[in-house]
Parts: sequence; structure tokens; C-alpha cells
Amino acid sequence: MARETPEVNGGSLADIAFLLLIFFLVTTTMDIDTGITRLLPPEPEDEQETEVKVNKRNVLVVLLNRSDRLMVGGEEMDRLELKAKTIEFFTNPANDVNLPEKEDVEINFPPGSSSLLPPDGVWRGQVSKGVISLQNDRSTTYGKYLQVQNELVAAVNELRDNFCKLYFEMDYADLNTANPNEEEIHNGIRKIYKMNISESEPKNIDR
Repeated sequence: MARETPEVNGGSLADIAFLLLIFFLVTTTMDIDTGITRLLPPEPEDEQETEVKVNKRNVLVVLLNRSDRLMVGGEEMDRLELKAKTIEFFTNPANDVNLPEKEDVEINFPPGSSSLLPPDGVWRGQVSKGVISLQNDRSTTYGKYLQVQNELVAAVNELRDNFCKLYFEMDYADLNTANPNEEEIHNGIRKIYKMNISESEPKNIDR
């Protein structure tokens, strides 16, 4: 007499498959494109538009047209030249009247944290009023836009890193923000070299 084959409980298999699906959905991480991280400004308290007057010299327009050509300050530029241009714009080392204005500030760092700072740890100097306006056409490719973004970010990070090495003899990226002193250094450097990059909504650009 032939032995009967035991039936497989289909309901149990379905439960197991469902649990596995939930497990992979919870534990799987997705790759995220690099780019600029920023917070959106709060909504205005009233509906009236506020006109903000910005000195023309303090704004550098970085534009990507429909053909992915990069225009910086109205002139065509290779992407690999953008980082150096951004550093010059934010630092204005020769105090060029065509580059951004500067304002005097005092930034607190931990007392005694650097031999180049006074004992109270207060850095007194000038910071740029410059803002970069990043604009693109609706037909600009996403990959090219990210490349330009990353050049701008790299420029600001290089300025922060150079300052950190000069004053604190360490890389900016190595600062441990879980340490109160290093967190204060981290935040202070970010106040000196801000990520002043404004992104506009895509639009049709006829050039």
C-alpha cells in the first residue's frame, strides 16, 4: 500500500513569507544621492511678500542651462574650475570691490583650545556676506546638477578644513561632536564659513 504524502500547510508558509517581507523592508537601506543638506525657511507670519535688498556684489549666480552648460557670473565655466571660483568668492582675499562684502564678527571657541587664539578663545575677524544662487533649467540633467552641487559643497568644506587645520591642527571631518569642546569648534567654524547656497526652482532658461 502506497504511503500518503503529508500535505504542506500553505497558511504557515504564507505567514513566514509575510514575516520575511516585513523583515527585509525594515532592515534594508537605500542608496541616497549626495547633495546639499539644508533646512527650509519657516513660513512667513503674514501673506505679504517681504522684499529683501541684496547688494549685487554679494550674489554669485551659478546657472545650468538646458544643454548642461555651466554659467558662473554670466560667463561659461568648466565644472572643475567652480570650486576655486567659489573659494575666491567667499574669501575675497584682495578685498575686491566686485566680490562680496565682509562683516566683523566674534566667534567663541573653547578657551585655550588654540595657540593662535587669545586666552578667552574668541576669534575676531571678518566673514563673507556672499550668497551663491544656484539655478537650473527644467531640462538640466539630474546628474550634472548634483556634480555642480558637490563642487560648491566641496569648496565650503575645504575652507572649513583649512581653518580647522590652521587653528586646531586637525581635520574638520575628524571633529567629534559628541565631545563638547570639539562640538563648539565645529559649530564655530560653521559660523565663519557658512553654507550660503540658495537653490531656485527649475525654470525655462533661454540661453
